[in-house]
Amino acid sequence: MRTEKTRNVIGLACVLLVLGAPMPAAADAGRPVPGDVQRALTALAANPAVVGAIGEVYYDGKPVGKGSAGSRLLGGQGGKIPSGARFRIGSQTKAMTATVVLQLVKENRLALDDKLSDLLPELARQDLVELADEITLHHLIKHTSGIPDYFQPHLLDFFDFTTRYSPIDLVKVSRGQSRQQKPGERFAYSNTNYVLLGMIIERLTGDTLAAEFDRRLFKPLKMSRTYLPTQPGQGIKGPHGHGYYPDADGRLRDMDRFNPGYSFAAGGVISTARDISTFHQAFRQDKLLPPELRKVLTDPPPALRPRRRPPSGCAAATRSSARAPAARPGTTRPRSARRTDACSSPCPPPWRCRTPTPPSPHWSSRPPKRCSAPRNRRAGPGRTASPASRGVSRTKQPNVVQAYPPSLAQNS
Repeated sequence: MRTEKTRNVIGLACVLLVLGAPMPAAADAGRPVPGDVQRALTALAANPAVVGAIGEVYYDGKPVGKGSAGSRLLGGQGGKIPSGARFRIGSQTKAMTATVVLQLVKENRLALDDKLSDLLPELARQDLVELADEITLHHLIKHTSGIPDYFQPHLLDFFDFTTRYSPIDLVKVSRGQSRQQKPGERFAYSNTNYVLLGMIIERLTGDTLAAEFDRRLFKPLKMSRTYLPTQPGQGIKGPHGHGYYPDADGRLRDMDRFNPGYSFAAGGVISTARDISTFHQAFRQDKLLPPELRKVLTDPPPALRPRRRPPSGCAAATRSSARAPAARPGTTRPRSARRTDACSSPCPPPWRCRTPTPPSPHWSSRPPKRCSAPRNRRAGPGRTASPASRGVSRTKQPNVVQAYPPSLAQNS
């Protein structure tokens, strides 16, 4: 399989550079030359709303441009920010959380249709998540669960830098908000989805989310300057730029000590442009997940996909097997037109197939819902007895695991 070369553009300044700056002709065959990164950052920092900006551009994992403009602190104080400085990556953390979850799916420790009430039963017992018995793992990954978002200025005190908040505290905040949709109905971005995914990771692995990130992502990819802070006071290590947020009086407050308890699996990771480029390159080159599971994260939710229209003269097929047109009197229906009970993937014995199985075995670790036991026939020459006639209990066999397609949530 040919290795996919992906140019990863990291940071707001670099995004503006790609959108607004012309790309000069490649100096050597097939290798693009970026625009002037430093000039783009300088222009960005000239905006009075920007304190400082850093950016790096990578092509195929190699740096091809970098820059820094503005200052580390408000009012031009603190000197320049090193272009390789650490910063809070925000909701790019969600891609890492989803990757770990899908690795657990690959390991057959989770299934995409597992119910939240089964994965975190205490949520259902305490009624902390409405309709927890209808929400699936896939709904959480794709932001289609309908769970309200806890991360709102009127719900949290962003200037509380010292209180330790647990993930369950954030879920309780979201429970006080009204639900606007049923699970799976449509896309609705909510940080609560990924807090719950982080809780599932910790419950299933018996380890902290920070430790799982280290073991599965940061150490294998040599992301040595990346970490997930877990305690109040664990800020950004080394020289870095400070962010600011207005309080109720409009006064800008330094958010450098932002409480990591508010972010967790939804946005808590601290990293560098180089490390983030390394992660995205490995993700796109399928070094972290098989392609089918990577698509679960990158494909848009069903409600956002363009509808496929059937060809002219054709009707859209229903989920159940389509009934073939009736044969004329005195004729036999062609074999190709007869209704078939063949499955897209065979049912494991002793199950027989009635209608096609779901498109992906990753949807369930249980036997296919559309498979049933063979009829109870009397055993005879050339005929195998059914489980019931042999006195064997009808224990369902686990489905064959392959792979299925989630969505990379937009940063917020």
